[in-house]
Amino acid sequence: MGKPTGFLEIDRRDRGYDPPAERLKHYKEFVRPLATADVSQQASRCMDCGIPFCHQGCPVNNQIPDFNNLVYRDGWRAALENLQSTNNFPEFTGRICPAPCEASCTLNIEDTPVTIKTIECEIIDRGWREGWIAPQPSPRGTGKRVAVVGSGPAGLACAQQLARAGHAVTVFEKNDRIGGLLRYGIPDFKMEKHHIDRRIKQMEAEGVIFRTNFEVGAAVSVPRLLDDYHVLIMAGGAEAPRDLPAPGRELDGVHFAMDFLTQQNKRNAGDPENVAAPNGTLTAKGKHVVVIGGGDTGSDCIGTSNRHGALSVTQLEIMPRPPEKENKQLSWPDWPLKLRTSSSHEEGCERDFAVQTKRFIGKGGKVTAIECVHMEWVAADDGRMQMREVEGSEFELKADLVLFAMGFVGPRKPGLVEQAGVDLDPRGNVKANVVDYRTSAPNIFSCGDMRRGQSLVVWAIREGRQCARSVDEYLMGATRLPR
Repeated sequence: MGKPTGFLEIDRRDRGYDPPAERLKHYKEFVRPLATADVSQQASRCMDCGIPFCHQGCPVNNQIPDFNNLVYRDGWRAALENLQSTNNFPEFTGRICPAPCEASCTLNIEDTPVTIKTIECEIIDRGWREGWIAPQPSPRGTGKRVAVVGSGPAGLACAQQLARAGHAVTVFEKNDRIGGLLRYGIPDFKMEKHHIDRRIKQMEAEGVIFRTNFEVGAAVSVPRLLDDYHVLIMAGGAEAPRDLPAPGRELDGVHFAMDFLTQQNKRNAGDPENVAAPNGTLTAKGKHVVVIGGGDTGSDCIGTSNRHGALSVTQLEIMPRPPEKENKQLSWPDWPLKLRTSSSHEEGCERDFAVQTKRFIGKGGKVTAIECVHMEWVAADDGRMQMREVEGSEFELKADLVLFAMGFVGPRKPGLVEQAGVDLDPRGNVKANVVDYRTSAPNIFSCGDMRRGQSLVVWAIREGRQCARSVDEYLMGATRLPR
């Protein structure tokens, strides 16, 4: 283990942020990394528990006490090898993962968990700086061709693992750039896109072929693709957004969050404004913005709106306000329900909970306000809890721009899913288990959000890796890929 008394002698210290007034001027990352010596000190706080509960929290099964110990003892290159043995893209998770591993850390019982996410990020960033990360092409090919549809974290992880096993892998992406929601859903101020570009170059050197602006189900049919490939992997994500069909929904200024976020990421990439796009040019500048939905996507809309120069930003959540601090005796080591305040919230935002939107109010075809009501949980006649309007709690909010960030209801059905003819689960996702990731259709597998529904990047990476192992075993009869 690391320093046996480290957790007693050294206080928790994590990365800081640039001041809001500074970071609101740009769309670049604003996290201030710790010095190398400080990262080593933080790693020494790891207790190497008899039962490392952080393993339970980490979906990709990172060997956290092991790489903490190596960092403490200055074995950075060995720590990198250890980390990359379980996680294809630590630079992604080290930036945008909510760190369920830290919630499961034994030291989190006292609210001082090891800064696992920061240590992970520094390991991989140092690996890139030092030139330790190189392509790992297979020494020989298997003659098997695999098509991966979707280039989000699940598709990329699956493709990289299969290429390293010697298969000829082609990744098909309907957008103009690789990355899925990593590219067009996550704002640059949370993760700059050169991190994705760097991995693409590595994967191309490992033999992966990328085809952009190529929508399977439109540019080519699924049956035609299966004529050329031994296996098709559906990793297209859960892209169907949850709508709010209240009166006035058709007003100009009411949009899905992903339309808003994608446009800004395209601007950051240098793309010209497409004024002829279905939603036109979306901007929050000089507007009263209302974000409906209290999760990460809503937080991303807040940060982007503030950088646009919004007059005000209000976030509404239909669920009641969670507690400021969780009850550790009830929640630990599981992921707790508690109030979470992101860096975007700190930049300027009003938040309201237990609020339902009743209708959108407009003038001249444009939204000007929304009518809302507060909700409460009450017991129904059958004993089940249900939400009910609080009498007399109606109110209006000014709104020039309303963004729906209420999550996703599954994959889009037209095209790929319909042509594949696969069974769906009760929630509308592609049906496949986590043992072999095989769908009901021959030679078709599925992983990531398309299979499990909307989730975290780290879960997508896990599913991509496990799906790759299953595909390799299916094609070759045996596999050496890790699960």
